Amino acid sequence: MTSQTHLAALILACAMTVAALQGAWAGNVAQVWVSSLDMETTLAQKKPLTFVKRRPSNLPSIAIEPYLPGQSILGIGASFEHATCYNVSRLDPAKRAEVLDRLVNPESGIGMNLMRICIGTSDFVGEPWYSYDDIPPGETDPMLEHFSIAKDRAYVLPVLKTALEKNPGLRFFASPWSPPGWMKNSGSMCGGRLLPEYYGVYAQYLCRFIKAYEAEGIPVYALTVQNEPGVSTPAYPSCWWNGLEQCDFIKNHLGPALKENALVTRIWCFDHNFNNTKFPKMILRDPEAAQYVDGTAFHCYEGKPTAMSGFAKMFPENPVYFTEGSTYGVRGAIQIMEFFRHMAGTYNAWVTIIDDNGKPNNGPHHCDPTCIVLHSDSLALEYRFDYYMYGHFAKFVKRGAVRLRSEKGDLRFSNVAFRNPDRTIVLVVANDKPEEIAFKIQWKDSMILTTLGPKSVATYTWPQNVEAD
Repeated sequence: MTSQTHLAALILACAMTVAALQGAWAGNVAQVWVSSLDMETTLAQKKPLTFVKRRPSNLPSIAIEPYLPGQSILGIGASFEHATCYNVSRLDPAKRAEVLDRLVNPESGIGMNLMRICIGTSDFVGEPWYSYDDIPPGETDPMLEHFSIAKDRAYVLPVLKTALEKNPGLRFFASPWSPPGWMKNSGSMCGGRLLPEYYGVYAQYLCRFIKAYEAEGIPVYALTVQNEPGVSTPAYPSCWWNGLEQCDFIKNHLGPALKENALVTRIWCFDHNFNNTKFPKMILRDPEAAQYVDGTAFHCYEGKPTAMSGFAKMFPENPVYFTEGSTYGVRGAIQIMEFFRHMAGTYNAWVTIIDDNGKPNNGPHHCDPTCIVLHSDSLALEYRFDYYMYGHFAKFVKRGAVRLRSEKGDLRFSNVAFRNPDRTIVLVVANDKPEEIAFKIQWKDSMILTTLGPKSVATYTWPQNVEAD
């Protein structure tokens, strides 16, 4: 054997030994990422923690039940409504690509994989409200001859296309704030109700939207019939529906129209607050309507998340989704944990990028600083704590994960656990207290003893078959 051959064999043997050691090392440790509210630490990977055999301890415990899975997770993300898309469009191409990459790329970003989009404009827009079939007052267009998504090509569609390039697994669900005004008893996008004689036309309008977006390369995974159907106001696009009206619309118009048009887009009913489950119950108790409904969507502005778990218990075959309601700070992470603990299959924040003046926003609702803020003068982007906090969920909890039961905390120290499709366990822990907390994580016959600093969020991951050291 030549010296060169001997050296190559030695290098190979060393490499194999290191790989074996790394494999053994990876089998009994949890990887850890931490973010602190003061942002001295932001999604920083820390030294791995070693599992040891379980033993008695007086520390607070997070015990995870490996054999009692809960709901499946469809996705975690935010929204590409008009305000966000407009602010992204103000950036130069390189910055535009960078911010979208940081939002949706699962490797180099925080991996958001489900984003809400608008069918026409919402209240968060800087231009006049618009639908896809706006015509002069007093006129109607029952054949939808004036239907067009042209206005979305200005800055909405380019953002969605770039985001999809950054994450081909990204899914979109869509919500209308109002039908075209000529379909309503108010004659306006703002306030009023959809006239029953236009139910069929409106169903075709929504199908036209799905087809037009598909033609642009943007598949619409699901749609909600109406954003916040309990709101009718002259202040911004809105449309009042009750449960019986939406039931009629779904079973006799929208469901059949999707089928006739060979569209696979799913229907999510309701899309409003926790405090009115009577509305979706009317729909799901009607078998003809329920056959078309894939899930029920909730917002958090009124009521409590226990409404979702109670609803899911009553309709176990119909998933519940959390579709709107931003949360902030470490307390926001604990709120998200509560949404998942109460059976939400998604989490979607509302408005992803606002500028430092809270714009664009033609509506009456104040917008707190979003997870990313655009400084309007310099066009610099500020990635706030909430961006990293969302990442503790979105980057690690993969589509198809199932929530696992874990020991519940309280309003200041809590957690939620998942098992990913690759059998990786993900535990997110939040400490909203002003002091460090020492605690233990219990998994099967093993445990980890660790601490989490004040006002911090941490994500722990490990293989399901981890063994104690």
